[in-house]
Amino acid sequence: MGQKINPLGFRLGTTINHNSYWFTKPNNYSKFLQEDRKIRNCIDDYVHRHGKYYSNYGGVARVEIQRKTDLILVEIHTGFPALLVENYGQGIERIRKDVQQNLLDSRIHRVHVTSTEVAKPYGEPNILAEYIAIQLENRVAFRKTIRKAIELAKETDIKGIKVQIAGRLNGSEIARVEWAREGRVPLQTLRTKINYCYYPAQTIYGILGIKTWIFRDG
Repeated sequence: MGQKINPLGFRLGTTINHNSYWFTKPNNYSKFLQEDRKIRNCIDDYVHRHGKYYSNYGGVARVEIQRKTDLILVEIHTGFPALLVENYGQGIERIRKDVQQNLLDSRIHRVHVTSTEVAKPYGEPNILAEYIAIQLENRVAFRKTIRKAIELAKETDIKGIKVQIAGRLNGSEIARVEWAREGRVPLQTLRTKINYCYYPAQTIYGILGIKTWIFRDG
């Protein structure tokens, strides 16, 4: 069953929590859902636009959104906070202004953006998948990239990791799937905490799909 549905949705309410915390009437649900997507897109656009000036490109583990009556709280969990706190916090202020301008009801809601540093960034599947994508886009051999990613993840407190890459690997004519696993990654049970991420890599010979599973206790 772990291979048939999204591992995060499979464990919601047990070991995985929602990244958006709010309740609303059914008529407003689709509007709020679109706003959450726009907020995350604004953060991704800023990180990708300014990340080229930093050695650690990107590094956003997750974005948590909470809604109150007239206030939207956005918390960015990142492994490399230098990008967001540049020039005494001007990066966060730019993100806040971009989010405020893209909201459907910008005159009603106020936006407050904060950032939290992730202690061990390469233990987060989103950051690790983005690292793999950058290496593949720079035409590094996929086997070498997978080995390096697993080594970086093993330096954290994880119990197991699985990395899978699908597509025209190394520019071959026929697409295929390659994967590697280290340690235990029990996808069938609900009580295990499995973090999962899918991330596409835009290469010159097509899109490569990257999937990462990370198993840790607690």
